Formats: sequence, C-alpha cells, structure tokens
Amino acid sequence: MSTERTENAPAVGLSPDPQWWRQAAVYQIYPRSFADADGNGIGDLRGITERVPYLRELGVDAVWLSPFYPSDLADGGYDVADYRDVDPKIGTLEDFDAMVEALHAAGIRLIVDIVPNHTSDQHAWFQEALAAGPGSPARERYIFRDGQGPDGAEPPADWISIFGGPAWTRVDDGQWYLHSFAPEQPDLNWDNPEVRADFLTTLRFWSDRGVDGFRIDVAHGLAKDLPDRLPTQAQLDEMPIDGTHPLWDRDEVHEIYAEWRKVFDSYDPPRTAVAEAWVEADRRPAYASPKGLGQAFNFDLLSAHFDARSFKDIVSFNTDLAARSGSSSTWVLSNHDVVRHATRYGLPEVPGRTDKETGVAWILSGGTEPQLDAERGLHRARAATLFELALPGSAYLYQGEELGLHEVADIPDEDRQDPTFFRSPGVDKGRDGCRVPLPWTPEGSSFGFGPDGAHLPQPDWFGRYAVSVEEQDEDSTLTLYRRALAARRELQGAEELEWLETGDPQVLAFARPGGWVCVTNFSDQPVRLPEALAGQVVLGSAASSSGTVPAEATLWLRR
Repeated sequence: MSTERTENAPAVGLSPDPQWWRQAAVYQIYPRSFADADGNGIGDLRGITERVPYLRELGVDAVWLSPFYPSDLADGGYDVADYRDVDPKIGTLEDFDAMVEALHAAGIRLIVDIVPNHTSDQHAWFQEALAAGPGSPARERYIFRDGQGPDGAEPPADWISIFGGPAWTRVDDGQWYLHSFAPEQPDLNWDNPEVRADFLTTLRFWSDRGVDGFRIDVAHGLAKDLPDRLPTQAQLDEMPIDGTHPLWDRDEVHEIYAEWRKVFDSYDPPRTAVAEAWVEADRRPAYASPKGLGQAFNFDLLSAHFDARSFKDIVSFNTDLAARSGSSSTWVLSNHDVVRHATRYGLPEVPGRTDKETGVAWILSGGTEPQLDAERGLHRARAATLFELALPGSAYLYQGEELGLHEVADIPDEDRQDPTFFRSPGVDKGRDGCRVPLPWTPEGSSFGFGPDGAHLPQPDWFGRYAVSVEEQDEDSTLTLYRRALAARRELQGAEELEWLETGDPQVLAFARPGGWVCVTNFSDQPVRLPEALAGQVVLGSAASSSGTVPAEATLWLRR
C-alpha cells in the first residue's frame, strides 16, 4: 500500500464555503460503469479523470464515488477487502490522487463511500479470524457464535439476510458468523475498540488525500445488542425499530458518529457526511445532527408515484424534518439500487404497489409486463428532475439519468452480477439493470465506454442516448440538465420554499427567493398558468406556449 499523503491545502478551484454541501448537486459515479480508460471492460479512476471536463460542463458541485476499494465484487464493491487502497482492476492510489486533483481544479468536491457495517470475507482481519479460532481477539472484531444443537450444527438463529438466505454461515471449526447481507460480507463488531479506532484511521487517510465528504453505507446497522439467547426471525420482525432493536437503528450508533464528527471537524473546511439510514422518519434527524453525520438521505421520492399530492406531502414533510436537525434535506430520484426513474414513471400504476415495487416486477418479467411507455416515462422524468432541482437542499443525481437512460431489463442470466439474483433466483433479478456502463458515442464495441467491450451487456438502443449525440441536440435530456444545473446556482440562497395556490390539485407551484417559481403539471392535459404566477419562462422540461404548462411537465419562471 502506498504511504499516506498529509497535505491539506485547499485546491484552487474549490469554493471556500464550508456549507457547500447544504444545496449541492451531487453526481453519483458507479466507477465500474462510468468510463474505462485501460480497456479491461471495467470502468476505472483514469476514466473518471479523463471525463472531468464532462462533469464540469454538466455543472455538478460534487461527485459521490461508489466503492472503488479492493473487492471480489460479491456485492458490486460493497464487500471491501482493504479500506485504504484502490482495487487494482480500477486503478492505484496515485490514480486516485490525480482524480482528486482534477476534480478540485474543476471546482468539484469528492464524496466517497464508506462501508462500516461489514468487510469482505477476503479482508485481512477476517482471514486472521478464521485462522485464529474460537475465543481469539481476531474473532472479537466480528460476530461469531457457537451453533445450536448437540453438535452445534444448527445456526445460532434462523435469521434471514437482506439478500435472502441464512444470515449465519458456519466455518470449518464449527462456529458461525453473522452477515446481514451476503456470506462474503461478515458483520463487524462495533463494540470492539479496535474496530472503532481503525475506521477513524480510514476517515483520516482519505481526508488527508483530499476527500471532502463521506457517504455512510448502512449507517443504521453498526450498533448491535445480541443476547446469549437470540430472538427468532419472527420475534425480530415484531420488534419496534425505535432505538432498542437488537440489529437496526440502535441509539448507541450515534456515539460512534460523535467520534467521527470530531475527526471531520478537525479539518478545514470540515469534512461532510451523509447517512444511508433506512429508519423511521422521526429517527432520521439524529443521523443528520451537526454533532453526528450532518445529513441523511430521504428516499421518499424513490417510491412515490408521479402524483401532485404525493410530491407535495413528501417535500413538506422532509423540509420540516430537516429543519428539526438543522441540516438540509436530500432529494433522490435514482441511484445504483433502484430502477431508473425514467422507467418507473413509464410503467402503469398498480393498486397497492409503489412505483419502486412495480419497477421490480417489471424487471422480473424481463421488461415485458407491465407494458412500458418509455416516451412518457422520460417525459415525466424530465419534469420530476426540474421539480427536484428547484427544491432547497441537496440533489443527488445518478450517472446516466442526465442522458434519460432507461433501465436495462433483459440482461441474460449468465451475464448478471448482483448477488441478490444469485441468492434468490427467479424471485429477484437484482440491480444490474441500472448499472450497465454508460454510452459516450453512438458506435463502437461499448458505445465509447472503453476500447474493448463492457463488463455488462449494453443494448443496441443505448446508442441513441450517447453523450456525443445528446450534446448536439438542443432538446436533449443532457442539454436540459446542463441548463438546469447552471440556472440552479441562482437559487442557492436562503433554504426557503413557499407553496403557491394554483387552483388545480394536479398543479404544484412553489416560490424560491429571488422571484423564482417552479410549476409542475402532473395531469395528462396542458393547463393554463394562473395569472398570479405569470412570469418569464427560464426553463421547461417540455416546450410550452405562452401562458400554458404542458401536460406532465415542469416550468421554471422568474417574476
């Protein structure tokens, strides 16, 4: 492993504002699928560095980089074998430093993923634990238990992992270890002081290399309280997740993040953090506290139908919730774990199902049922994106959504990589469909992703969405994103939002400081813009005639 770099001088291209994150537009890069510079079919850090001009032109404030650490890819890189190095298949620490320098010179911050709930089973600690045997200090870094039954052949409990299948796996000497996710992802024991100290070292390691913030994976899962007699899965399911659950969202987890905050605040400017915490809404402010991680994702728009009442309720609730913690809200329409929103919005509403659930069913059918209206889905997605980008708070964009990419549903089973598919064949097709490498050109073996193919198959229709094609089209989704992100910078003042009366329950309008108004028509018919909202149209998700908001479209106005 290369030595640590300790310089801490701010880069020339960066804003000095320590509160930059509060209303930032953050672009998520799934590194293995963004750009491949060395031709091995896997995206890499040099590929990202080469595309920094594209990111600068797009107009984002920061990049969130999904895991790039050494990994056997049992879970797309979220099985980390070394937290302080780069996977050789995608680069080196020197490549990482060059990427940071290029991003900062372009005025773009960097947020990296930290995966603290579990390591890879290839991590040196876990290999040491296997060799050391029961009762050893090495095993105390993880959660090992003796099995049940006269010979210990039954697992300590009948728990089911998040990815399906048993949550306990037996090792050669007879003990069992807990893995909340895949067997290749053994859970760490956060009661162990060595575990806590090592992650503080990791946070400093990347902060010293210029990282500006951290996205915390499974932030609500670290603290656990496992009694000698473990509850059954049925009992676990009945327990409230209110700070006392044995596995999830325990109050003690915030003691860990208070320690992390001391590290973050030792830097100038302080490092930021955002929690991926799937918790009850009233529990979210604790993660977003300035004494803790500082910000927490809300994923409510990921599941909502394209519906005026739903969008308004979600926005009102989450802006109020953010105010309780003193943080800003986060808005997300797509990421590496869900069906792309251009596809979700093109599927018919199914009674009793969220859009997210309908999208999963659509993938399971291979993209045949229910019927996808791709054109309508993209039309709605553009409208939802302009709505999102007008809101106060930070917006997280997922690579490819700026091209209007749809989900790839018909990936052959032999080409799939997501462990959720392998652990539940026929039940869950997994998340590969939103992780297919990006198209940069309309031709070539991988549509410009790299010189020699891509690690997941790209469909023929990807060529229509290529960056080089959309850059030449004034009406393309890429052009819309670029214009929206440029205009959005004028909105980054006070974090205020005032709902405006439209006289139509299917039309939402809100005002931002400086005379900005966002109007979204959720109906399938154009509507007249109320005279009280009249203003100059700055940007629209669809072409509009004077005084009219097109069907399923958003307009930005300046009064």
